[in-house]
Amino acid sequence: LGSLARDSCSAAVGSRTAGGGCCASNPERVLSTVEELSRKRNREKEEVDGCKAGRMSASLDPDQPPLSDIVNPLLTDMYQITMCYGYFTAGRHETPAVFDMFFRKNPFEGEFTIFAGLSQVLAFIESYKFEADQIAFLRSKMPNVDEPFWEWLAGVNCKDITIHAFKEGSVVFPREPLIRIEGPIGVCQLLETTLLCIVNYASLVATNAKRIRVAAGENKTLLEMGLRRAQGPDGALSASRYAHIGGFNSTSNLLAGKMFNIAVSGTHAHAFVQSFSSFSDLKTPMLRLPEGADRSSANLAGIRLEERDDGKGGKQWYVDFVQLVQKFRKEMRYDRTNNGELAAFIAYCQAFPTSFLALVDTYNTLESGVPNFLCCAVALAAISCTPLGIRLDSGDLSALSKAARRMFHETQALFPWAPFAKLKIVASNDLSEDVLYELKEQEHEIDTFGIGTHLVTCQAQPALGCVYK
Repeated sequence: LGSLARDSCSAAVGSRTAGGGCCASNPERVLSTVEELSRKRNREKEEVDGCKAGRMSASLDPDQPPLSDIVNPLLTDMYQITMCYGYFTAGRHETPAVFDMFFRKNPFEGEFTIFAGLSQVLAFIESYKFEADQIAFLRSKMPNVDEPFWEWLAGVNCKDITIHAFKEGSVVFPREPLIRIEGPIGVCQLLETTLLCIVNYASLVATNAKRIRVAAGENKTLLEMGLRRAQGPDGALSASRYAHIGGFNSTSNLLAGKMFNIAVSGTHAHAFVQSFSSFSDLKTPMLRLPEGADRSSANLAGIRLEERDDGKGGKQWYVDFVQLVQKFRKEMRYDRTNNGELAAFIAYCQAFPTSFLALVDTYNTLESGVPNFLCCAVALAAISCTPLGIRLDSGDLSALSKAARRMFHETQALFPWAPFAKLKIVASNDLSEDVLYELKEQEHEIDTFGIGTHLVTCQAQPALGCVYK
């Protein structure tokens, strides 16, 4: 997990580390007094920004705010406020205390957990302050509380809180403190619920993501695509962020990509394919030739070429891409494929000629989808554009991936100049850790996995169970 942690994690927290190596028996801790955080931030921000190690680059930005405005002191349980008032009336609210956050059992019946959520914890603690409207709300719910308590609560901050924690992204184990909070017992108590809310789900998703990474293999690409299945908008953003910490390469979630600097990816769905029924649905048969394309190539013999104004005072060549695709379709004898699907693929090539990846299972994967992709892919290669590959979203993914790979090789033999050795196969469709192990046993030919529901909802175990004692 070396790629999951920064050497400068302590800088992101705001202090230097104490202790030895990062392991269960001698964990490298992060020590921070909150009142020192702002003072050290400017000095250490350059170090943090300059360290972009692996998949942690977005997750430990010291300037990263909480995920949303709802992460505030009122995001807590009522009994934290009532206990705090009890401490106050007993004169014990300033008594020094130590609280440990830990869990009792690894999730998913596994042997490890990935600790995540620390940067959000620190952002929350550093900005901790009750606003006037929040105090007013609490007054309305606790009308018999003495005025001095509200005055005290309005002035509460975390300047006297000290935090000890593992590095975010560390491998951790049951019954050892993930975070230790030291300070006045009243303030420590107020932090409990919010810190548990942040760390429990973050660590669960990061662990789930890492287990999926192990099942898929380090040489595979993993795409998180659980936005539409997640538990609400905040759950979706958290899932994207912490799946990234756990080892996923990219997300389909554009807002998460913007907020956390995570790579985003995506192509098209079945609806795009179904929206075309014939070649007449195409706005134009033409596709702009890329710079450097050889117009005298034998592959373009007999194909219509046009030179047009580029709108900038220059000229740009276009090729009749429908005619070119039909030429290769005839040569490969794929004349029985679905015309609407082929028209959709042509339209997508026209939009993305250098990043064409087609969803091939709308009608019949091997009889239509893959052949139609190959017709377009060969035509793109003929004009010096490199297609990316296909996506499978249904059926026997292992068998289909192997059959598709054979078809790639057969096409490569027919057209040796086509760069088909590097074509990618992407698979989705309710994938889980167990399914990935089954696919591995079947010796699949899949390069990339798109995983949503089982990742973001953690169906195998919906809660980690961290406690704060």
